[in-house]
Amino acid sequence: MKSEIKKCLEGESFNTMDPEIMKMIRRSRKLSQKYNAIAAHKYKKKTKVLEKLVYAIGDNVNIDTPFYCDYGKHINIGNNVIIGMNCTFVDCNTITIGDNVLIASNVQIYTSTHQTDVEKRLNPNWKNEGLPYFRTFALPVTIHDNVWIGGGVIILPGVEIGKNSVIGAGSVVNKSIPENSIAVGNPCKVIKELKKEEL
Repeated sequence: MKSEIKKCLEGESFNTMDPEIMKMIRRSRKLSQKYNAIAAHKYKKKTKVLEKLVYAIGDNVNIDTPFYCDYGKHINIGNNVIIGMNCTFVDCNTITIGDNVLIASNVQIYTSTHQTDVEKRLNPNWKNEGLPYFRTFALPVTIHDNVWIGGGVIILPGVEIGKNSVIGAGSVVNKSIPENSIAVGNPCKVIKELKKEEL
């Protein structure tokens, strides 16, 4: 029988109240709170907490505080990455961030979601017996190398942002963006393809 966390990572409906998942969430909350309380200039101390919080972290990574995440262990961060203040990563499924990535303040990345059909979204005859009244599934988010994410961007489940691309501030990214693109808006759309001399 599949564990609930395996179902989650495979994009299937999973029980968000599963004991293993709840343990991960409690751990993440504790480490996030600890990280956010450390003074900004204590870089080594902050890095040690981050190494416990996330699955993988490269060199020269700076995450401003406050920073919030759900599980922590599904976040993979490459080298030379800046993540601005007040960012939220709902990492029920994996969030992968490549090298040389700039993520501005107030960016939200969501991997979890629900069915739009109310009958599929809600658990029938719910009786609070170790199950939530709603169904959840999660899809991975990938941000490739050299990407710049503007302030206040929202990235939705299943999105992949291609290498060298720029996402304009305030955009809601509900579909994948190809590499070498400038994309903006709600919903986010490509407005320009970057040429080699612009990279």
